[in-house]
Amino acid sequence: MACQSAVMDEQALLGLNPNADARYRQRAMAYFEQLKESQDAWEVCAEALAKGIYSDDHVKFFCFQVLEHQIKFRHAGLSAAQQQLIRETLMKWLQVQLMNAQPEKPFIRNKAAQVLALTFVMEYLTLWPKFFFDILSLVGLNPHGVDVYLRTLMAIDAEVVDRDILHSPEETRRNTLIKDSMREQCIPSLVESWFQILQTYQLTHPELTCQCLEVVGAYVSWIDLNLIANDRFVNVLLSQMSVEELREEACDCLFEIVNKGMDPVDKTKLVESLCQVLQSAGFFNVDQEEDVDFLAKFSRLVNGMGQSLVLSWTKLVKAGNVKEVAETLQAVEAKVPLMLQLLVHEDDDISANIVGFCYEYLHVLKQLPQLTDQQKANIEAVMLAVMKKLTYNDEYNFENEGEDEAMFVEYRKQLKMLLDRLAQVSPELLLEAVRRVFNNTMQVWQTAAFMEVEVAIRLLYMLGEALPASHGAHFSGDTAKTSALQDMMQTLVSCGVSSYQHTSVSLEFFETVVRYDKFFIVEPQHIPNVLMAFLDQRGLRHNSPKVRSRVAYLFSRFIKTLHKHMNAFVEDILTRIQDLLELAPPENGFPALLTSDDQLFMFESAGVLIVNGESPVERKQALMRSLLAPLMDAFRLLLNKLPLETDEERQVAIADCLSHAVGFASRTSKAFSNKQTVKQCGCTEVYRDCLQTFLPALSCPVQRGVLRSSVRSFLHRMIICLEEEVLPFVPAASEHMLKDCEAKDLQEFIPLISQITAKFKRQVSPFLQQVFMPLVLAIFEVLARPAEDNDQAAALEKQMLRRSYFSFIQAITGSGMNEVMANQGAENIERVVFTIIQGAVDFPDPVAQKTCFIILSKLVELWGGKDGMVGFPDFIYKHIVPACFLAPLKPTFDLSDAQTVLTLSECAVTLKMIHLKRGPEFIQFLQQEYLPSLQVTPEISQELCQVLQQPDVKVLKNYIKAFFQRAKL
Repeated sequence: MACQSAVMDEQALLGLNPNADARYRQRAMAYFEQLKESQDAWEVCAEALAKGIYSDDHVKFFCFQVLEHQIKFRHAGLSAAQQQLIRETLMKWLQVQLMNAQPEKPFIRNKAAQVLALTFVMEYLTLWPKFFFDILSLVGLNPHGVDVYLRTLMAIDAEVVDRDILHSPEETRRNTLIKDSMREQCIPSLVESWFQILQTYQLTHPELTCQCLEVVGAYVSWIDLNLIANDRFVNVLLSQMSVEELREEACDCLFEIVNKGMDPVDKTKLVESLCQVLQSAGFFNVDQEEDVDFLAKFSRLVNGMGQSLVLSWTKLVKAGNVKEVAETLQAVEAKVPLMLQLLVHEDDDISANIVGFCYEYLHVLKQLPQLTDQQKANIEAVMLAVMKKLTYNDEYNFENEGEDEAMFVEYRKQLKMLLDRLAQVSPELLLEAVRRVFNNTMQVWQTAAFMEVEVAIRLLYMLGEALPASHGAHFSGDTAKTSALQDMMQTLVSCGVSSYQHTSVSLEFFETVVRYDKFFIVEPQHIPNVLMAFLDQRGLRHNSPKVRSRVAYLFSRFIKTLHKHMNAFVEDILTRIQDLLELAPPENGFPALLTSDDQLFMFESAGVLIVNGESPVERKQALMRSLLAPLMDAFRLLLNKLPLETDEERQVAIADCLSHAVGFASRTSKAFSNKQTVKQCGCTEVYRDCLQTFLPALSCPVQRGVLRSSVRSFLHRMIICLEEEVLPFVPAASEHMLKDCEAKDLQEFIPLISQITAKFKRQVSPFLQQVFMPLVLAIFEVLARPAEDNDQAAALEKQMLRRSYFSFIQAITGSGMNEVMANQGAENIERVVFTIIQGAVDFPDPVAQKTCFIILSKLVELWGGKDGMVGFPDFIYKHIVPACFLAPLKPTFDLSDAQTVLTLSECAVTLKMIHLKRGPEFIQFLQQEYLPSLQVTPEISQELCQVLQQPDVKVLKNYIKAFFQRAKL
């Protein structure tokens, strides 16, 4: 199908239309593949483009795609005539554009530009050095032609210059050659063409002018700056800064010019001359500018100029050029008034764009030995600007925060960085400024707007991070700081502002009280007032769910820090929060004050108050029982109800409720510590009762997943808290958990058994001997269940279960309880040990393999000696030794992976252990039987055995790695 026939498969082309049916679309795809791969069939597409045969946009795009494939992937294999055909096709297509009344659709022009750029990259250095000359002579100043030319330049930038695109070393070398060649041969002509385009079209074709400005901005980073940064060019750019449709793009172009890397002295001169011109043209009078989109771009430009000057200053300081350092600092200082105007602008985008320069400027001041009065005034001005800009505006929607609100929160984070930097430059000034704003606002909080009150408290809160203090000790040490913070905290908790009716103020009040909780250790007389704020409609009973939720968490933190100072109020607090500790029934139509997650914090707080109070043990016991008994009562009722419920939705609601009850009881136990154990507080019995109440849920026939998971978590907690008191409950619980279980159930049950094993060791040996095989068989059964090949979730679950199983065997063998496995009968032992061999060799999971080798090493240590298990030495030679060689020889055993190298280390330790237990007999076996069977030469065999006999295992680990690397070559 050579090009003279120029016949395309019309039926296939119908499939290019997005609305075509699937049959045609498939045919189009097949046709595309055929044209891409054939030697010359693609030429028909070249002809279609050159002659403009098709008017359908999808067909034109398709033809360009076919051409693109040839250039990108098959260029080297094309004949000289075919390469020539591509060049001619592109130039003919471009010529047609000049004559067309209407330009092609943008997506066609972009694709054409891409194909031109690819051709340029492939041929500029060899076949088509006059690429730009040819294009420029053809298009002249024809707007349609100029458009494609500019798009092509941007596509070349993406291929050759763009630093965000990863290139191979070969491509990087090629790109450097292209740029060098362009600088020598054609850049001045290109720059001249840009100048002509900017001048010719700025009034008639703003879109072309903007495109051209974008090109200048892109290329300026790597061409000779003098070609652009000259009077002629800059005057054109400045004139465009005053044209509404062009000014934003002109601003971006100037930004790129300013950003170009160069010598610090030259950079300072460039920025200064640009500033002079901009200032005399009136651009610094930002107050008179109403176009906020332009001002945001202008702010970015000023930011770029400021940061460039700071960078120059830093380089000059390092070089020790005193005169230039002083001049550059003066240049920086001269921009500060403009910076402040932009920083304080009411539009946050404009302000955010200048934050970078502001931050850098403060960093410069921090390095100066002494500050002038003007610099101190600048610091103060930045401080006031930050305080003003931190303030919420009227439009902020607190109840339904959307994108605008999220952007303001981000912007606030940037301002916080400025505040932190201010604190480093001048902590005294910052402290004084915050104190002034805070005190003035607190005096009039009843009549002040919410945003003023919120920001005043927010500033006090932010001081906590801005002014360093180790472990929040803001109220000891430096007296000037501590007394200022102490004064503000006294005002905050005593002026009544906690009653302010706005969610943002309420939240800020409690956040600040908890940030400075150490204040109350110094002045405990304020605790009752703040406790009341937490407990009434200002806090936990506030009308906003958002406030209530956050306060529940903050209350638990407040109680944890200050429980020693609360003895007098424990019972009063418990009475006041009693209704917040009730389990919300599943059928309740009314939303509870707190969600179940919030209630967790309330139960934890109640636990902390009871456990750490100074009441006698009997009283603590009674209080804990009155806290937990309602949960147990509700649990029993609901558990009886659950199996009778037929509606799935109601079942889920009841199961969730049961799960919450267990979670709440579990959370109260977090209050106990080594100093205050469950036993010392007399609470053993009540937690035993909880266990007895909750365990029957394990045998509930419905909603098993939720119930088992919550009871299992409770058992974990009780193993820690009740210690051996929990042991009588473990066998029955285990039996229930092993019935009808899924991979996930087992995977979560194993850590429980491992925890019991590690904690109680010998005490639980009889139980472990009893549970060992049922657990192992349950795991085998789940692992043997068939799963579909492509079910990745099931495969992952099995992998995780396998890992858990090996961890369990490791816990047993590593706990010194030899008898647990030894008493399972020869057949069972063999079956289990075979799974360990299999895990070490057959499954490409280095995490599990490592565990398996640790187990094998331990078993050799336990049973591999003279008085070990009968028949085990035989097993070592038949199975364990081969595992140590076969696993690392597998193609999936990747010696460049860190986790796999750890597995190999354990493999070496296993070999070392075998030598330790079997001595010369093992060396003889390796040299005479096993290594020859692997075709290992006698020299290497001798070498390995010598290393094995050295005392230092590290030598063996290093040798083994090299041994297998050689073996795999």
